This record gives sequence, structure tokens and C-alpha cells, in this order.
Amino acid sequence: MRIGLFVTCLGDVLFPGVPQATTLLLERLGHEVVFPAEQTCCGQMHINTGYQQDALPVIAHHVEVFERVLTDGCEAIVAPSGSCVGSVRHQHADVARRLGDDALAVRAEQVAARTYELSEFLVDVLGVTDVGAHYPHRVTYHPTCHSLRMLGVGDKPLRLLRQVRGIDLVELPEAESCCGFGGTFALKNADVSTAMLTDKVGNVVTTGAQVLTAGDASCLMHIGGGLTRLRTGVRAVHLAEILAST
Repeated sequence: MRIGLFVTCLGDVLFPGVPQATTLLLERLGHEVVFPAEQTCCGQMHINTGYQQDALPVIAHHVEVFERVLTDGCEAIVAPSGSCVGSVRHQHADVARRLGDDALAVRAEQVAARTYELSEFLVDVLGVTDVGAHYPHRVTYHPTCHSLRMLGVGDKPLRLLRQVRGIDLVELPEAESCCGFGGTFALKNADVSTAMLTDKVGNVVTTGAQVLTAGDASCLMHIGGGLTRLRTGVRAVHLAEILAST
């Protein structure tokens, strides 16, 4: 299968190892990965902060870039991020329609229908849970809010992790509780965000895990920062990086 890679802003700027791992994983499974260099932000931050008019040209650009990817023979668009895929699938067309651009809304829906978060693509589209990974570490998993509540990926990441050779996968207490990031929420409501982060970090530490994993770099950045500042020794590693390991 030919797959278009939607790298996301954080993947492009702060965590390039995540889209690289996604590419390595998909290629190892026998697929061709295409990277459209013209891609930029999907507009999620603008939308969530209330700047929908400013988000519209960003959405239009995203749609234009990935329409071209699909026209050029890609059968799917994959991103290692539940929040960005959630925005594409549940916000783009809605914002365009609300602002009176019905034509863009229809095009956005067509792109959204072929856009997948990594774990759901592997399990639901490719039909695999064993990706041939080996990762000999004690790991706990945090289900991010957008992947869990907006996309409904359910236990797909856990099903993939359970098939990783050598892994010691331990359950995270209160796993479904938000980590407190929420994009600009962490900036505008810093005290509340920090309190939520403190609870999450405490739960991670109680597992005795060496590694915390999740499907969103944004949440890993937030939780990982807390783990580092408290010198817990626990590393934050994206799900794609574990699945790409052999």
C-alpha cells in the first residue's frame, strides 16, 4: 500500500524520531511511505483556541496537500497522533461549513475519511497486531484524551504493545485520567494543569516502569517534562518508536 505520512508539527519540529519511526515501521511491514514536504500545521491549535477564521486557510492548505497525495496514488494518510487526526476528522469540515465554505467542507470530509491514527491504521486497516517489534523494557501506557475520547481507538495501542517481544507491560493506575496538557490549556490554566500532571506522574512512578508510552507526542512532552524534573528516571517514548524497535 502507498501511504501518505502526516508528520504533525511536534513530529516535524520537536520529535522527528516519531515520524521517522512511523516510516520505518510501515516500510518494514511492506508499504511505501510518501512524505509531502508542503504540509504544515493542521490548524488544531487555532481551532481549539477560538481562532476559527484564522484556522480556515490552514485547513484549506492541509486539504489541498493531502488531496494531491491521494490523487497521486496513496490509499491512506497516517499520523502518529490522535489529537491531530481527531482535528482532521472531527473539526476541519465543521469549521469550514460554519464559516460558509461548503465546498471546502466536502473536500475536507473526503481527506478525513482516508486519514488514520497509527494504531487504528495498523489494527483496523492492515489487520495486524504483531509488527515484529522487540523492546525489553518495563513499560506503562497512557491513553491520550483525543485518541480515547474523540477517535475511540480503545485498546488498539495495548493490543499492539502486548505483542512486542521482551516487553514487560504494566497497567497504569487511573490511566484514562487526563495528563493536564490540553494544548494551550496548560498555559492558560497552569496551576490546574500542574496539579493534573502531578497526579499522572505519581501514578506512572508507582508502576515501576522504565518507560511511559502514548500515541501523542504532546502528552508525552508534558508528562515527560514532569518525570524529568522530578528525576524519576522514567523515559517518555512514543508508541511508534517502541513498535519500530527490533
